[in-house]
Amino acid sequence: MKFFEHAAKKLFKKNGISILEGHVAYSPEEAMEIASEMGGSVALKSQVLIGGRGKAGGIKFADDPGEAFEIAGNLLDMEIKGEKVKHLLVEKKAEIKEEFFLSVSIDRSSKKPIIMASIEGGVEIEQLAIDNPEKIIKYHVNPLEEFLPYEAREIARKMGVSSDLISSVGSIIWKLYNVFDKYDAQVAEINPLILTNDGLIAADAKLEIENDSLFRHTELAEANSFKPKEFAFVKLEGDIAVIGNGAGLTLTGMDMIKLNGGNPATFLDIGGGASENTIKKALNLVLNYSPVKVVFLNVLGGITRADDVAKGVIKALDSSKRKINIVIRLTGTNEEEGQKILEEAGIPFEISMEKAAKKAVEIRNSLVE
Repeated sequence: MKFFEHAAKKLFKKNGISILEGHVAYSPEEAMEIASEMGGSVALKSQVLIGGRGKAGGIKFADDPGEAFEIAGNLLDMEIKGEKVKHLLVEKKAEIKEEFFLSVSIDRSSKKPIIMASIEGGVEIEQLAIDNPEKIIKYHVNPLEEFLPYEAREIARKMGVSSDLISSVGSIIWKLYNVFDKYDAQVAEINPLILTNDGLIAADAKLEIENDSLFRHTELAEANSFKPKEFAFVKLEGDIAVIGNGAGLTLTGMDMIKLNGGNPATFLDIGGGASENTIKKALNLVLNYSPVKVVFLNVLGGITRADDVAKGVIKALDSSKRKINIVIRLTGTNEEEGQKILEEAGIPFEISMEKAAKKAVEIRNSLVE
């Protein structure tokens, strides 16, 4: 069983190997939200079970959440060597000082595990093996004996790393072998292992488990699974973001915006049972979508509670660096509590959808006059 990078990294981290901060995105809006929460530049990495994605254009960098949204949309439309990209890993962009290559696999001819390591890592490792094979150190491990830390340090020394890094690189080699052994792997690989100001970090991770051993590792299958989208989001050509708790209510809100002379920038359905956290995520999404000038939040609370909506709105606005006018129609379950929360926070609201939509268009028009 092959593991997606994000799942392999979780196992590496669990076993003491440092990884970059990152989260999985299943849609452009989730990529935007993650980039917004991280701040600064991010890497967007296609999650596929084959190699060569970097050269195929499956890894891109974004400087801000809006750019992350656009790039994620392109990546999720890709096929890499016949495999459809269904999700991405969004990570903080690292400042790299050096790159190394580490791999543990099975040498079928010697019937032993083999550790391969090089002081040169990255996308050109295959070419390095052809042009300068002497730069790749190979070390066979006796499977009947314990692989000891001093052996790993000796591999690091032979790699040619600086003396101050021999111990730390050796430690990563030792931990990677233990992952290989613990999970009955066929391959456990880090390419590249990067040196940053924060130390050595696995910037990529490859893990493949022997299928016949999976009965011993049933928990690993869940680590490799997908999750459904949290809400439906569609980009449109206007500049007024429309959010509603239900597809029909969201479409009606869009119609009201059009009726009053405005143009919707989004269709964002947060669903009938949206939580406080869902509200926050949805607002963070549209607040970081650059075409948006005004947000129209149209909530008729049934399962969704108005007080949860109000709390989510306040959290999103407090955490957003981009200040945008928001018009809220809030009524339904716990409406008095929700309206009071908004009122105390100085956030205006309407009970009438018609009035709220008209107000959103008026604000948008005042911004362009």
